[in-house]
Amino acid sequence: MKINQLSVLLENKPGALKNICRLLADNKIDISTLSVADTKDFGILRLIVKEWERAQKLLLENGLAVTVTGVVAVEVDDQPGGMCRILDTLDKYSINVEYLYAFVSRMKGKAVVILRFDAPDVAIERLSADQAVKFVGPEVIFAEK
Repeated sequence: MKINQLSVLLENKPGALKNICRLLADNKIDISTLSVADTKDFGILRLIVKEWERAQKLLLENGLAVTVTGVVAVEVDDQPGGMCRILDTLDKYSINVEYLYAFVSRMKGKAVVILRFDAPDVAIERLSADQAVKFVGPEVIFAEK
């Protein structure tokens, strides 16, 4: 199960992230999770929002470069070694992770890890075969507060 993630090129200057967050907030778009990775010249803001199509349109209308990427969300025990369960499965099948980021979920004792794979369909198939891996869908990510 893939979740749509927006990736936005972010100018490497003060206020750039705030301006994007303010734009979304002013338009009542809630950010469920986000991550920023940087290079020397620019950053990449990755975010997951329920209304991703509306957010994408809004960001594009404001002159920002935006792409949509399918990512996978999995549940991880929020304890030492919790991530190892997923990584062991990926290693077993030689599946490469391009990047990941995590956030604490509303499920007690659990975190959610967002993963981007170079071959997402293969990764989903392999992870699905492992009884220990539990995918997280929109109903969890976008659950009412």
